[in-house]
Amino acid sequence: MITIRSVEALEPGQVIWDDKVIGFGARRQLDAIAYVIKYRVHGKQRFVTLGRHGVLTPDQARREAKRLLGEAAGGNDPARDKSTALGKVIEEYLRYAEKTQRPSTYGDTKRYLKVNWEPLHGCPIAKLKRRDVAKELARIEANHSPTVAARARAALSAFFNWAIGEGYDLVANPVTGTNRPSEPKSRERVLTDDEIKLVWSTSGDDDYGRMVKLLLLTGQRRDEVGRMSWDEIDLDRRLWTIPDWRTKNRQEQIVPLTDEVLSLLPERRDGFVFGNGQGFSGWSKAKSRTFPDLEFRHHDLRRTCATVLADRLGVLPHIVEAILNHISGHKAGVAGVYNRAKYLPQMREALDLWAKHIAAITA
Repeated sequence: MITIRSVEALEPGQVIWDDKVIGFGARRQLDAIAYVIKYRVHGKQRFVTLGRHGVLTPDQARREAKRLLGEAAGGNDPARDKSTALGKVIEEYLRYAEKTQRPSTYGDTKRYLKVNWEPLHGCPIAKLKRRDVAKELARIEANHSPTVAARARAALSAFFNWAIGEGYDLVANPVTGTNRPSEPKSRERVLTDDEIKLVWSTSGDDDYGRMVKLLLLTGQRRDEVGRMSWDEIDLDRRLWTIPDWRTKNRQEQIVPLTDEVLSLLPERRDGFVFGNGQGFSGWSKAKSRTFPDLEFRHHDLRRTCATVLADRLGVLPHIVEAILNHISGHKAGVAGVYNRAKYLPQMREALDLWAKHIAAITA
């Protein structure tokens, strides 16, 4: 009988077959162990991979093997369902999503669908039931968090809506009707002066440390700073123009650059400003390494900038909105877009005031 011990003892290239469920086996490849089934349909022998060891336990794989071998005994070919298995159709969807989603959004979509929903990848999408999704959703929440589960659920729901539109044989979206995990309420954390001083003094002179200071000084979003490129920066006019395809609201953003910001930019003048040629990645690891004892999110730096500008430095609300690239109130609509340039002097003045405030705190 296939057990965890017998599976993990396999040598590369070795296969063992279960003595309880005939046709169910495990095979060690170079970098992983896969559970498989072997059967005959219409006189032809078939092999189907069920999933990787570690994602599936021997008992889970054995149950799936019994189900599929039962279908094969009834004349249905499980290999035929491989073309519409969840994992295979997800690959098709990701090719579509990569062209239509922002890079950061696509990265999240890919992670949720390929990692969090991997245990269901071998199941044909037409056979996935609401109960299958609900059980897996509970596992994701238990192993990660309600936030991860809620976002993984949203990614899977979007995938199924796309699959229905592509003509896959689905009666309905199996995510619909499952309980939505309760995400924590939006945070309202604003750093104190002591915390600003600690963040500033702890941030090193590496790419991550400079970007943390830029997040605080400019009030822009994490990925906007992380993928800043030199062709967006006009050093003569001291402006940083973020193109519309890189902003959350799809509106071009122009950020005046203060002396303090310019002093943080590295010497090199080509490609991406930070990172290894593709922009910066690894925010979470860098934060854990740099600030092991300070609990905050990168977005809290943006909120701190906006709150102090408005509440303590007396900057008018529409100027704060312009700095944050928020399109609301009297800035909304076509007029707001065309009149945005007239706010640049006030934005520069506000960001200079904010930089001097930080300098006084950290002196």
